Amino acid sequence: MAKIYIEGGRRLEGEIRVHGAKNSALPVLAATLLCRGVSVIHNCPPLLDVGASIRILEHLGCICQREGSTVIVDSTALTGMDIPDTLMREMRSSIVFLGAIAARCGQARLSFPGGCELGPRPIDLHLAALRQLGLTIEEDHGLLDCRVEGRLRGTSIHLSIPSVGATENILLAASTARGRTVIHNAAREPEISDLADFLNRAGACIRGAGSDVIEIDGVYDLHGAEHTVIPDRIIAATYMAAAAATGGDLLLRDVEVSHLTAVLDSFRTAGCRIEPGLHTLRITAPRRPHSVGTVRTMAYPGFPTDAQPPMLAMSTLADGPSVFVENIFENRFKYVDELARMGARVKVEGRVAVVEGVPALSGATVSATDLRGGAALVVAGLAASGVTEIDELRHIDRGYADLEESLRQVGANIKRE
Repeated sequence: MAKIYIEGGRRLEGEIRVHGAKNSALPVLAATLLCRGVSVIHNCPPLLDVGASIRILEHLGCICQREGSTVIVDSTALTGMDIPDTLMREMRSSIVFLGAIAARCGQARLSFPGGCELGPRPIDLHLAALRQLGLTIEEDHGLLDCRVEGRLRGTSIHLSIPSVGATENILLAASTARGRTVIHNAAREPEISDLADFLNRAGACIRGAGSDVIEIDGVYDLHGAEHTVIPDRIIAATYMAAAAATGGDLLLRDVEVSHLTAVLDSFRTAGCRIEPGLHTLRITAPRRPHSVGTVRTMAYPGFPTDAQPPMLAMSTLADGPSVFVENIFENRFKYVDELARMGARVKVEGRVAVVEGVPALSGATVSATDLRGGAALVVAGLAASGVTEIDELRHIDRGYADLEESLRQVGANIKRE
């Protein structure tokens, strides 16, 4: 089993390039199913989840090719409409394929998704929305058997919460449905806008992505398109937390600063100097971060839940107490027990974590409990004295590409064995 070893206590200084967004690449890859032709997706990071998406596409009959950070998908002829349980379990976002398969094939058969266990995700919102579009869905012992007579039908859909996944599934399904679909209380995340941009390049007619009301006028067919995935704002936030935890000075390249507004406010509160540029961002941290006060995770444009674990890890070294209120995932704080092994003082009650900053952390043997929790352990290990050993790296590899090499280039003593 591979492990990461970090000899901490080194100040990070230098430049890091931020790769493409996992949470954008996955729905865009799913969207290529709708395109009867060849799609070229640039800035697609070499992650485990991306690999899982490619295997799903190939299982369905697509011809896929990787050339560096570019994925080429030929979905001219599909040969299947089912996704086996083994592939569905590889990632939580695999449910986003449902809308695309149903719209392209008129039927779909797949199981419930897997991935990090952060608490229940409301896929009932996905299913309810797709049923409104005319999809018949039968649930049988963890399997979803779906079909539609003819084409899906546009309608007005009101989401009870602004679910990113449900919004994506509706966009995919409605792009080739008959008539107009209107999504009320839609998710506003940048990844939604990125998906809509790709679909529009492929011939869809989508307006309002990035707002809470999205209109989709269904078209008969989509064609292949070329698209560049947006930068990963969570990767950027993770590297910023690493800089703040080590009193570092980092220049991040290939970032979209406008996607990081809520995160930047918290880093400024922590005493960091932020210098945004054109697709760059420089963070210069004090010797020891200040308290971040109270951070509440919220749907975009609020503070992202995926950035909470790295920032909490940074806050374990702050010169005062910090409070984190998790409003998205009920099991998000599982990684806190691992931080405690390193000397962190964090008290969790339900969805609230109170962090009492300590003067120093100590290296320890810890396990990544999930993707972002694993990133939190890396941040803590970079700042801790001694050696930190992290296992269960499959979680980290789902969302971070070339993590060790990027950190080594800015002064970290980190290796994988």
